[in-house]
Amino acid sequence: MSAAGALALAPWIAAQRSRLLAQRGHAWLLHGPSGLGQYALGMELVRAWLCDAPIAPGDMPIAPGDAPAAQGAACGQCGSCHAIDVRTHADLCVLMPEVQMMALGWPLSEKAQAEIDDKKRKPSREIRVEAMRDALEFAQRTAGRGRGKAVLVYPAEQMNQITANALLKTLEEPPGQIRFVLASEAAHLLLPTIRSRCLGHAMVWPAPAQMQAWLQAQGLAPEAAASFLRAAGGRPDDALALAQSGRSPQAWASLPQAMARGEVAALGDWTPAQAITALQKLCHDLLAASVGAAPRYFAPADLPRVPPLAALTRWSRALAKAARTADHPFNAGLMLEALVAQARNTLHSKH
Repeated sequence: MSAAGALALAPWIAAQRSRLLAQRGHAWLLHGPSGLGQYALGMELVRAWLCDAPIAPGDMPIAPGDAPAAQGAACGQCGSCHAIDVRTHADLCVLMPEVQMMALGWPLSEKAQAEIDDKKRKPSREIRVEAMRDALEFAQRTAGRGRGKAVLVYPAEQMNQITANALLKTLEEPPGQIRFVLASEAAHLLLPTIRSRCLGHAMVWPAPAQMQAWLQAQGLAPEAAASFLRAAGGRPDDALALAQSGRSPQAWASLPQAMARGEVAALGDWTPAQAITALQKLCHDLLAASVGAAPRYFAPADLPRVPPLAALTRWSRALAKAARTADHPFNAGLMLEALVAQARNTLHSKH
């Protein structure tokens, strides 16, 4: 199984993995917009670092103790690779918000799982300081398999200041054979001191033909792949997530006109956060069209009449404000109705 799960590893992720494994360094910061594969690349790095028999560029296994500069990709067959696949590797620590840990199949600590099971609290949406303290204790322990240890932090911007400061000293003076991958979709939110202690790597934006071919290899029809890529702003992982969400390219293409008609049902199965993101994309494209630029998320023929720039600017600000409370709406149904009414009013605005 690949680091991306059951999916074939995207060729641009494999190419970046090879470049990064050929360099020395105890901490990498992978950064770029969402949907470019930060998590997949981070997993590829830790799999290779911990692999019992990594494959060198010349297809020869590397013995334990070889220099990191000679590091090759993970073999995918050894006990270490299997332990990562089943989320039980003793020398890998994964730091994520609990909601993402659960979504990706990573186990929570016994204490955290018990608190959530007992309804004492909801899964966290940020990386908790308690999890970071567990990670720092993990860093001090001796490696169990002889290939060193690894810590993956994703999305790294979900560390609050206390959590980030707890990591800082270990990044400055890493104990023993431990390496870090911080993967971020908003690296500007990280402490400058965190960024300065990592080797930075800007995620590669793949060529359109590469992304189209990869999505088709995942089972998407050519037209659907192109439509979802457009809806995701050209970000392949986000495009695949849209395709797997059960939504159709036709529903996306019809969304602008549905908003102009005030059809709440067009957003019926969307969460407020998802609806706001979709409406922000529509607002972006209308703003672009108002100044003669090409739309990014919708085909030009899908867009309604372009409202006045002032109305679009007010709508953009209102959506940004709504996004701040989208994860905790007072009433999700009422919020969706309000969002659609706001969209319809904007699209029919005369000033």
